[in-house]
Amino acid sequence: ISHLHLMSLPTYIRSQFETSAYGKHYRSGSGSTISTPLAWFLRSSPTLWLTILLFPLGKNYSNPIILYSHFFHYFNGTLIYPLKLYFSSMKTTNGFPLDPALKAIIFNILNAYIQSRWVSHYANYDDDKWFWLRFGGGVVVFATGMMVNVWADGVLVGLKKQGGGYKIPRGGLFEYVSCPNYLGIEWLMTWSFAGLAFFVFTCANLVPRA
Repeated sequence: ISHLHLMSLPTYIRSQFETSAYGKHYRSGSGSTISTPLAWFLRSSPTLWLTILLFPLGKNYSNPIILYSHFFHYFNGTLIYPLKLYFSSMKTTNGFPLDPALKAIIFNILNAYIQSRWVSHYANYDDDKWFWLRFGGGVVVFATGMMVNVWADGVLVGLKKQGGGYKIPRGGLFEYVSCPNYLGIEWLMTWSFAGLAFFVFTCANLVPRA
């Protein structure tokens, strides 16, 4: 967990001067590229396969409900979203630079390990009388963030499908913030130091980009 906190400040500082060259920030000379749908699949996939491997080994294996939201989000990010990209924009994008894709894979391996280990091995639900109350509130936060994320991704995929280069999305939350798909923060719902570490790093990484 401390690794994520330690990574957050230098990541935030670096983000003030350098932007990962994918999406609208893509620029020629960004190095080797791979298919954009494949990149999104590979970079998010550790959150699925590592979670599946680790969770059954923990003491909370018989109470998997809190894991479902984590898994549901990344099922969308690993499989559904790349498929949408594949069928809508595979032939209209410049490709995804290999360097940020590899960095994302490494981060997601670390983060999936931290989140899965916390939920499966270290969280003590039986002695927490406020757990279900806090979890219910967390589910509301998660569901709201998930809906914002899926909606915003749908708008962006629709623009990609039109072709013709980068376009500025309009309507809904796009009238108030640049990137609603980054605004839908979901990870505070765990009420844990592991979830907080993920939240802090996500802000350090994505808020400057947004």
